[in-house]
Amino acid sequence: MSKVTTAKTQPAFVIITGLSGSGMSSATNAFEDLSYFCVDNLPLTMLSTFARLLIPNDEEVRAIEKAALVINIRERHFLSEFPHELTKLRKKILEPFVVFFEASDEVLKRRFSETRRPHPADTGKGLLAAIRAERRALKHIRPLADLIIDTSEHTVHTLRRVITETFGTYVDGAPLKVQIISFGHKFGTPRDLDLLFDVRHLPNPFFNKALRDFGGDEPKVVRFLEKHEEVSETIGRFTDLLNYLLPFYKREGKSYLNVGVGCTGGRHRSVMVANKIREHLKKASYDVTVTHRDLQK
Repeated sequence: MSKVTTAKTQPAFVIITGLSGSGMSSATNAFEDLSYFCVDNLPLTMLSTFARLLIPNDEEVRAIEKAALVINIRERHFLSEFPHELTKLRKKILEPFVVFFEASDEVLKRRFSETRRPHPADTGKGLLAAIRAERRALKHIRPLADLIIDTSEHTVHTLRRVITETFGTYVDGAPLKVQIISFGHKFGTPRDLDLLFDVRHLPNPFFNKALRDFGGDEPKVVRFLEKHEEVSETIGRFTDLLNYLLPFYKREGKSYLNVGVGCTGGRHRSVMVANKIREHLKKASYDVTVTHRDLQK
């Protein structure tokens, strides 16, 4: 099944606002991963000036291609001046896209209790009172949004996926990058592997004197291994498993997946199998690279 992604248009200028604790910081991290230039809590007095950087000049070149700004109640003039500043921006060439984040009182209360951070609207009457006061204060801001996202049921990972799917270059989210690392167990297991395939059960070219000094990327070594049915069977089963798993990793918002393929010395079997897995995944349109850690040892 093909994994080809389809390109789509991104808004060049996104304004992030909403209730404190609703996930604006997590959303900003997701926008950064989408190559947006991000600024947290920009003063409203600088909003129009900053917006000019996104308007093409005489040579139709922008100083900044796309940007995401967080502006919320921490900015002291936000409640009184944001609607007016937004109206001014919408009269210009560049149309800002406003995203309003919110969550239930119970969820916001739990998040602030867990992080032990003070609520910016707390006047000494308690956390729940501060949350409700901010919600009332933002009642006239919320209708100005182009998109409202309730994060009550979201984790950091699922929220990232929503942002990626909504604002990413691709209809089905950012491509997952797969890094395959061949290695020898006798030199230690690579760090930070997400999946590990062991191929020490396969016939070892090391014991063939004519092949011992060649690596697993040498055609004669590849032909030797391909003659054994269990080699192609192993590669097929590994590839089927990856084809099944990768969409789930992608759905969880993972950008990189590290897959280890290990044999005894890291020069023959693991190299050949890693290369074959890469070939199969590339045919399925995954972004795959291979590193042979111990090939030269």
